[in-house]
Formats: sequence, structure tokens, C-alpha cells
Amino acid sequence: MRIAGYHIILNHMVQCSAPHLDASFAALSDATRRSILERLGQADASISVLAESFHMTLTGMKKHVSVLEQAGLVATEKVGRVRMCRLGGRGLEAEAAWMQRHKALWDARFAALDQVIEDLQREER
Repeated sequence: MRIAGYHIILNHMVQCSAPHLDASFAALSDATRRSILERLGQADASISVLAESFHMTLTGMKKHVSVLEQAGLVATEKVGRVRMCRLGGRGLEAEAAWMQRHKALWDARFAALDQVIEDLQREER
């Protein structure tokens, strides 16, 4: 693409195979699951306590916890007849690093676009 002497390269989105990132972002896309993570950040809790505090059925909470567990964001352990939940040990470092890389990319592109716009505005004057 050429705009008044500028050669702009459009970068195609690369499809990367990162199953753990896919699972994490899918899990984090739901507001209830993000709230569950916040709740577990304060203290471990059983699935039944989580279900009660979120006014949800036990089956519904189990599904949310299962999604979080598959993403590695929550760990569960059976203690007697109770399934206890806690934050997973993996954390969100890989997700934060991915977002930081893409934020830097977008920041650079917006800065380049700002420069093109400024140059075009100067040429029009």
C-alpha cells in the first residue's frame, strides 16, 4: 500500500499454535470465570461455596471451574466429599507477555499512522 510516498507494509495476522493461550483467553472471555479467579485470589473455596456465592447451580459452577482448570488457571483437589478450588500455579505470565508484545506492535503502528497523518496534513497546508 502506498500513501503519498510512504510504503506501508500490512502485516498479516499469523496463526500461531499456542493451545495454552487459546484455553486461557477462552476461559478469561467469560465475566463469571474472571470473577471466580478474583474470588479464589482472596481464598481457596469449595465448588459449592463458589456456586452459592455466585447464585449458581452446582452443575453450572462445575462447568466454569472445569474450563478454568483445563486452562491451568485453577487447580482442584478432592478433600473428603468436598472439591476444593484454588488458583492454579501457572499464573498468567505467558498471556501477559503475549499481550505486551502485541501492545508494542500496535503502539508502533499507531505512531507510524500518526506520522503519516501529520505529514499529509502538512502537505495540504
